[in-house]
Amino acid sequence: MIPGNTGRTQPPAQPGRRRALATALAASALPWLPWAARAQSASKGPVRVIVPHPPGGPADQIARITAQGLQQALGTPFLVDNRPGGGGMLGAQAVAQARPDGETLLVNASVHVTYPALFKHVGFDVIEDFAPITQLTRVPMLLLVNPQLPVRDVRGLIAYAKAHPGALSFGSSGNAGAAHLAGELLKQLAGVDMVHVPYRGAAPAQTDLIGGQIQVMFDSASSSMQQVRAGRLRALAVTSQARMALLPDLPTMVESGLPGYVLTNWYGLWAPRGTPAAAVQQLQAATARALHTPEVEAQIRPTGAEVVASTPEEFGRFVVAEKALWAGIVLKSGAKLD
Repeated sequence: MIPGNTGRTQPPAQPGRRRALATALAASALPWLPWAARAQSASKGPVRVIVPHPPGGPADQIARITAQGLQQALGTPFLVDNRPGGGGMLGAQAVAQARPDGETLLVNASVHVTYPALFKHVGFDVIEDFAPITQLTRVPMLLLVNPQLPVRDVRGLIAYAKAHPGALSFGSSGNAGAAHLAGELLKQLAGVDMVHVPYRGAAPAQTDLIGGQIQVMFDSASSSMQQVRAGRLRALAVTSQARMALLPDLPTMVESGLPGYVLTNWYGLWAPRGTPAAAVQQLQAATARALHTPEVEAQIRPTGAEVVASTPEEFGRFVVAEKALWAGIVLKSGAKLD
């Protein structure tokens, strides 16, 4: 007799119970099985990639590039689902509350980590309620001025602002967005006084900057490089840690005399908390492969964005650090959205 065996035999499982057990095990295992096997399941629809921003914007564009790459790499459909509203929180909350089965993902911008600092009631934890997959890209911003302003570099701008306190206005694409907070960080580190003028989008702010209604603006390289090259705007510096390949002669903010000024808009990919680690790793690997293909790099490079494709662990640490960084800027600026 086998040790521990009492000699009694268990009754065989009923066929119906065996089928139910097999079905349950298959369903629970499916998300972290090879995606080719998932694609053969008729009961599974496309993986939803929720974007808490309207169609056509930068977040939507990088989400569609990512979804297309994942679909090709994993052989299963990925569908971009735009869920704007609530400053971006509605879409993020939908992912936070989704089942952690690999069927729902989130693509969001750096605004994701600013929610707790900007809103009294968020409804989810931007760190704990999500499984970080990868940082997709980072997008440096340019410090821009109207060419009629008598400054040629950041030091000159700071000197002018100190000599004319409150005389300069800086525009942004909206209150408490990345461009607004970039201006607030300049004010904080340089000790200058500038008036913030929020617009409904970057395009009208850029128009007024060209027209001289405002004098200063932070904007993404993708939407401003054409105006810079045409001489309608003057770029003083880039906000990234290193110079941009597209504008190699443009210094960074740190090189321009502001130690610690490194601030970029960025886009990341998350799953709901509790998503199996194997599924997260597989999604990260497929995303990295997709972002580094010549076809995708050809789409991203002209925008000034830089592919990151970090590991889940690297992205998790990055998000925690970014939350602290942006929260500090918001706290000192007094910016609020409710």
